[in-house]
Amino acid sequence: MTESPDTAREAHRDGLDALLLAHGITPTPQRLKLAAILLARPQHLSAERLLQLANREDPAVSKATVYNTLGLFARRGLVREVVVDPAKVFYDSNPAPHHHFYDSSTGELTDIDRERIEIVGIPDLPPGASIEGIDVIVRIRGAGG
Repeated sequence: MTESPDTAREAHRDGLDALLLAHGITPTPQRLKLAAILLARPQHLSAERLLQLANREDPAVSKATVYNTLGLFARRGLVREVVVDPAKVFYDSNPAPHHHFYDSSTGELTDIDRERIEIVGIPDLPPGASIEGIDVIVRIRGAGG
């Protein structure tokens, strides 16, 4: 017996509800909609692109809601915030530690497995500080740029 599309959607929504709750996030309809888009596959989306995708069929999500929700998702560890420059921030659906290539000619961000980059010579940390993470962004320009 095959699941109906409604049953499959309900199961997916239940999974997203549980995922948000596991990260301490109350699953509101707008948060669920944004999570469904962002977490559908491994990807890097800007807030602007997520807003476009969310409002493609029904413009019910505001820009402020997208920014607030992405900030919440990042603070709770559901996504990673990747700042490639002050004007360009991506939200990465893969929160596991890894690094990135940023192609300045296309604006594309792609993953680099963390084992592919070796970090050596980390300076002494200030007293009482500990490393939270190290993010490497390798800036490239494509062959056409």
